[in-house]
Amino acid sequence: MPASAFIIHVSEAEQLVGRLRLKYDPTAALGVPAHVTILFPFMSPERITPNVVHAAAEAFAVVPSFEFILNEVRRWPRTTYLAPEPKQPFIQLTRAVTEEFPEYPPYAGEHPEIVPHLTVAHGDVQAAETAEGELRAALQSSGPIRGFCREVELIENSSGAWRTMHVIALQRRDA
Repeated sequence: MPASAFIIHVSEAEQLVGRLRLKYDPTAALGVPAHVTILFPFMSPERITPNVVHAAAEAFAVVPSFEFILNEVRRWPRTTYLAPEPKQPFIQLTRAVTEEFPEYPPYAGEHPEIVPHLTVAHGDVQAAETAEGELRAALQSSGPIRGFCREVELIENSSGAWRTMHVIALQRRDA
């Protein structure tokens, strides 16, 4: 079934996590870039109109562009991820868009807390554990990933592969 999502594409992470994601995160092979999810699932792509995009942009206007780092490896049983710092701007973006579109709670309401994260591995416990060790070693060697969030992407998968549908610029910090 076609779906969409709002994400922060973290291109700065691709060099470090790209190979690991292709190996341990099935969404990478479907075209999903290294990212921090803002809202998934969102509405079916055919329902997304210019008015929907405008309403989302208005919601996201509460958070100006911001810097963040990815340096902390964390786990859920079947998932290995990087936790961004600060996490608050990501949470604010999620809250803002879910206030605008309350019929689309994050992760369909399955999780009570918003936990910003960049998934590196997802599937089974063994794969997540192996990826955790590889990711820790890579981060130790390279140092933290420094990112700058300037925009939110709306991606969709109506063709079976994920692609960018819209890009919504955040206001500049100094504006």
